[in-house]
Amino acid sequence: ADSRAQQTTMEGGKAEEDHVKRNEHGGVLVDEDELKAAFEFFDVQNKGVLTPADLKQRLGVFYKNLPAREYKFLISEPDFTYKTLHRLLVNNELKDFDPVREAFKVYDPHETGFVDIETLKGVFSSLGFGEITPEDVTVLVETADSDGDGRISLSDFRKMVSFSKTKEADLDLLHATVTGGGGAASGKKS
Repeated sequence: ADSRAQQTTMEGGKAEEDHVKRNEHGGVLVDEDELKAAFEFFDVQNKGVLTPADLKQRLGVFYKNLPAREYKFLISEPDFTYKTLHRLLVNNELKDFDPVREAFKVYDPHETGFVDIETLKGVFSSLGFGEITPEDVTVLVETADSDGDGRISLSDFRKMVSFSKTKEADLDLLHATVTGGGGAASGKKS
């Protein structure tokens, strides 16, 4: 069987399609553009080398109670470069892992199945985008809500964070809309 084929998993008693693209080892397929974007996100000082402090600065926004030893474990090499990250992730064998679902859990801390708006506002603020106004929230929800129910579900979230080139353009448009539309979200990232 093709290791990249969509699989079906059971969750909550019902079948759900596995939306995760797979590499030749059956692990999570890691795209070069995604990997570069991730490295650049964590390389806050643009040094080309990641430290546990870099990781904590970014991951701490999403995982407030992650112990310091975990950051040190994740950045276990003194010269943790893009090549190190590439070597660790490209040929992974993470068969039962859905990175988008895991990211969604950060925004859905009460497990309602939808993004918690207060959590979303807190993440934006912690990342240096300032306070999110009610108008900004409306734009974010309307842009991300692909099924039109007024909320951001995992399915909506999955579509929003897709790294396909057309979706990347949509995210650029979303960012331009939010940052150019006034309100606190238009504040500059620090």
